[in-house]
Parts: sequence; structure tokens; C-alpha cells
Amino acid sequence: MNDVPAAGDPVHVVKDMKKALEIADTRKIKERRSLMPTGGPRLTLEDLYKAMKETEQLELKVIVKGDVHGSVEAVSDALTRLSTDKVKVTVVHAAAGAITEGDVNLAVAAGSIIIGFNVRPAGKASALALQEKIEIRHYSIIYNVVDDVKAAMEGLLAPSLIEKITGKAEVRQVFRISKAGNVAGCMVTEGLVKRAGSIRIVRDNAMIWQGKMSSLKRFKDDVREVKEGFDCGISLEGYQDLKERDILECFEVEEVRQSL
Repeated sequence: MNDVPAAGDPVHVVKDMKKALEIADTRKIKERRSLMPTGGPRLTLEDLYKAMKETEQLELKVIVKGDVHGSVEAVSDALTRLSTDKVKVTVVHAAAGAITEGDVNLAVAAGSIIIGFNVRPAGKASALALQEKIEIRHYSIIYNVVDDVKAAMEGLLAPSLIEKITGKAEVRQVFRISKAGNVAGCMVTEGLVKRAGSIRIVRDNAMIWQGKMSSLKRFKDDVREVKEGFDCGISLEGYQDLKERDILECFEVEEVRQSL
């Protein structure tokens, strides 16, 4: 046989070799056609990512091929159990045997990756996977499969944006400078005001503007940061309507990777 049969495949007996080959070739053609996408353009990974972003639950699709049926079942079960309310793992196809062109075609149609457990691509499967940009991962230890798939699942989740206030300053006086516009003479009342950070204006307990600084000075010198208890001069990018007693909040936004 040219390909390794999967566990559970039926065996049919015919009278001669020629008839067997004819039946096998016909079934291969039908299988190949059934695996190819039909109607309209093929789904790209970019389309898949956009579709996942529009749903509440993301989905990671995998094809599992293994050396024996028991290994395939163990890997498939372990991956399925990784599913959470955030990301679902779907085993599109699982079977014992080498990774074939049919598996690659199915991965193209389903938008999935291929996991080979103690098996390698057969025939032209590697070349076709390279051509179609289908990822094939090879493993011999089940824990490595689980760890990598879990990492891929977490990679589908957009990072959470966490805001951290680094410092606050109170406007004590507003100066008009011909070249720079309005500059707020401030006292840093909390933490650390950073030139590179974002800043917002709070007036009467309401935020009225948010953006970036155009300059941060101590006396006449440009500085990167000013600590609590020190005064400074702050000018803002694209905003001039500063008033005494305005509170300037300096903050940073940090990306935190989500976990499952």
C-alpha cells in the first residue's frame, strides 16, 4: 500500500488487482474533491482572524495525525480538554497514519494547523504545505503538544490594556510664552510626572482633555521626569485652555497578555 490506513477503515475484497486499483483511484479523486473548498474564494488566515474577532469565543482548529490510533485519541482528547470560554479547540480530523496531501488540503479548507505525533509527511505533503502556507508541527511527547497549543491559544487573545497612573500635578499658574503658547507652572503632588507618558486634564472632577506633553521643564532645562514635591513647567500638544487648579494626571498604558 502507498498510504498507511487509519484504524477503523473498512477492508474490501475484490477478484483482481486491476479492479482494486480502479476503485482506489476513484475514491481518492472523490476524497480530494471533497476536501477542497467549494464556491467562492478560499478562506485566508486573515479572513479567519477577522471572523474570530467578531465572535465572543475564538477557535483554534487542528488536524491530528499519529503513529497509532491510541496516540491519536490521547492527543485529541488532551487538546479538546484545553477549550475554555475564551478559546475553543476543535479537532477537525484525527487519524492514524502519515500526514498526506489530503490532510494538507483539509487544513487549507478548514483554516487549521496540522499536528503530527511520531509521524512525518508522506509524498508531496510537505511541498504542498509549504506552497499553501499550512503549518505542520511534529511531536513525540504529548506534554509538548499541549504546551504549544495552549501557547497558541493564548496568542489568539488580544492583550488587555492596563492603565497605570504614575503621577499628578496641580496647575498653580499659567504663563503665556510667545513661541511655546501656554505653559502650566505646576507642583507635582503625587508620584512621578514623565515626559514620555500620556496626560489628561481633570477639572472639577471631570476629564476635559487627554493627550501628550509637548515639553516638561525644570526651570529652563528640559527633563524626562519630575518627582513629587518639585515644581515644573508643562506644555501640552494641541491644547491651550489651561486654568489654575487644573489637575494633570500622568499615566502609562501597559499591554498585559491574557491567560486562559
